[in-house]
Amino acid sequence: MLLKNYCGPDEIIASQPIDPLRAELREETGVRVTAENGEVVEVAEIVFLGVKPTVVLPVILESAEQLKDKLVVSLAAGIRLSSMEDISEARFLRVMTNTPSAIGRGASALARGTRTTDEDVALVEEIFGAIGVITRIEEDQIDAVTALGGSGPAFVYTVIEALARGGEKEGLPADVALTLATQTVLGASQLAAETGSSPEELRRMVITPGGTTAAGLDAMEEHGTSDGLIAAVEAAAARGREMAL
Repeated sequence: MLLKNYCGPDEIIASQPIDPLRAELREETGVRVTAENGEVVEVAEIVFLGVKPTVVLPVILESAEQLKDKLVVSLAAGIRLSSMEDISEARFLRVMTNTPSAIGRGASALARGTRTTDEDVALVEEIFGAIGVITRIEEDQIDAVTALGGSGPAFVYTVIEALARGGEKEGLPADVALTLATQTVLGASQLAAETGSSPEELRRMVITPGGTTAAGLDAMEEHGTSDGLIAAVEAAAARGREMAL
């Protein structure tokens, strides 16, 4: 939010129980910080729960009365809206986002609770739209979003790493290979986003029958690269369902 000038540091208050981290947060961002969750809940118009899944329900429970009628956005995987709504009369939303949001390139999705209003949804879309793209989903789709969007960057980093290692094996210096691999993935992703063309259409733009790209794609098919990535998303989604409360 600060990166994209959506709001100023004086409009944000954050709770952090660890003294050194609280001091670091204040110094780096200029936001108001406190060690007390209750202080945040008291003054904030929107409460974002950016804590580990195991802590979400205890945090809500300790401030359940203060949260009544507040808009609360949970960023945690696994904790269902019904579980949160059972212990507080807040207006709950869930948003799954990912680490590229730190540079304004996030991929986010929201699922609304039973008490949220259209105005709540529009506001949250505006906020997360400032740091990337956001889509609406049903809550039963959120584990797939967690797997694809949340875990997805790790899968992409593995692809970048593998491309760079391939370049090294063919004689490129490690730093050159990594630079080229990273920029290739970045450029290809941006081209897909800006043109709106399908991956198949974009792939055809690169392939020459019997050429180098065709040979590389044949090798990927032989080694099951696509199947491996699909399986990674499926496994991450399955784990998300197992963790759900």
